[in-house]
Amino acid sequence: MSVRADVATVERRIAILGGALPGVRAGSPGASGFRRAMSDVESLVERAAVAAHVDPALASAVARTESNFDPGARSASGAAGVMQLMPATAQALGVENPYDAAQNAAAGTRYLRALLDRFDGDVRLAVAAYDAGPGAVERCGGVPPFAETRRYVERVLAAYRTRR
Repeated sequence: MSVRADVATVERRIAILGGALPGVRAGSPGASGFRRAMSDVESLVERAAVAAHVDPALASAVARTESNFDPGARSASGAAGVMQLMPATAQALGVENPYDAAQNAAAGTRYLRALLDRFDGDVRLAVAAYDAGPGAVERCGGVPPFAETRRYVERVLAAYRTRR
């Protein structure tokens, strides 16, 4: 990771603590404030999951694996926010600001619900589709043989089992 990326990460976390990011309540300074801000984001994800009829533990496991509840997270591939939505997915889900934790959590959990429906409630396939795309899962007839996707699925499912 470059120094510029490290600085951007620190600046995002400072913004969370200071309340500068929409959808996240400010916490007090210091480590406890950061934990409180993270907890606030986790609560947003869980409430969005309930609204989308998704197990909050699953949505939380996805958000933890994707961004560790960082609303300012951005991947090298361009995925953004708490649930790491790709720009086209965010746009299709009506997200105006992918860094708004509430919008991102609501859209990400709706997308997860759609994937669960598409794969008949199969959590493993829905999680694989969240990472690799539903087309890849359908083309492969299951979890794609991509090492990154397989690691991702195992990490999400481990976090999910821990939360349940």
